[in-house]
Amino acid sequence: MRSVKVYEEAWPLHTPFVISRGSRSEASVVVVEIEEEGFKGVGECTPYPRYGESLASVMAQIMTLVPDLQKGLTRESLQQRLPAGAARNAIDCALWNLEAARQQTSLTSLLSVALPQSVVTAQTVVIGEPEQMAASAKALFDAGATLLKVKLDDRLISERMVAIRSAVPSATLIVDANESWHPEGLAARCQLLADLGVAMLEQPLPAKDDATLKNFIHPLPVCADESCHTRASLSELKGSYDMVNIKLDKAGGLTEALALAAEAQAQGFSLMLGCMLCTSRAIGAALPLVNHVRFADLDGPTWLAVDVSPALNFSSGVLHL
Repeated sequence: MRSVKVYEEAWPLHTPFVISRGSRSEASVVVVEIEEEGFKGVGECTPYPRYGESLASVMAQIMTLVPDLQKGLTRESLQQRLPAGAARNAIDCALWNLEAARQQTSLTSLLSVALPQSVVTAQTVVIGEPEQMAASAKALFDAGATLLKVKLDDRLISERMVAIRSAVPSATLIVDANESWHPEGLAARCQLLADLGVAMLEQPLPAKDDATLKNFIHPLPVCADESCHTRASLSELKGSYDMVNIKLDKAGGLTEALALAAEAQAQGFSLMLGCMLCTSRAIGAALPLVNHVRFADLDGPTWLAVDVSPALNFSSGVLHL
């Protein structure tokens, strides 16, 4: 019989993480440990209020399945027992990790994935005044980050972006509006970003307004984040989005994330791999997907004042594997 532990952790950030929905000073995660015959698997998730999740609600979802996990609940059965989301992700990743431990191999080897020596990951430029964001972008680029993810709300779009592009003329820029824009004027804003050489725009509108994106030819790729969770999302995204951002916490674990990646590519979408504020445990669980994506945005652990041990090896803008 398996033993199961479920607990919360709070990881302080070295600087506040500012997005359009506010500022955070710590990463709050839920951890699931499953031990069987001396082998242990660990999974982590980050509850996200945008999807109606909290530490309490995610813990409650997981606890309902502890008796079945103790009796040997499989990954396949798990997909039917919980909806996509953080709770299922923590359990799913723990079960994958347990299987790799039982076979005394790594998760990527278990899935026959050959990892590159390093992965370029986006480094986030948080929301601020134009001069602050430009200075932050330049500091990140000078430290070695070549791919910068610019967070924006609905203010000072041109001022911020012109300042940033002037500060880092050769950086690859992607922009994340986190659903903060409106349909009015969207085409003009997309053209502004394209003129500034921005490589991709992520989730400019609230998910309910996705249809607006079908009304003009995109001058740069537009990526679905909040609008894309699982394979079931894809049929509604055709014609509105060019790319999807896969996050294990949205998909409900690696099992669905792998299937989503395969189906999205088959339907012609490009892929991005993202994360929440998290530890290296969560990034390690997502690594089987890195070879399939155009952009990796895996800088969650770089915001932590301290990471799990053993931690993944990050330098500015690069995950060393």
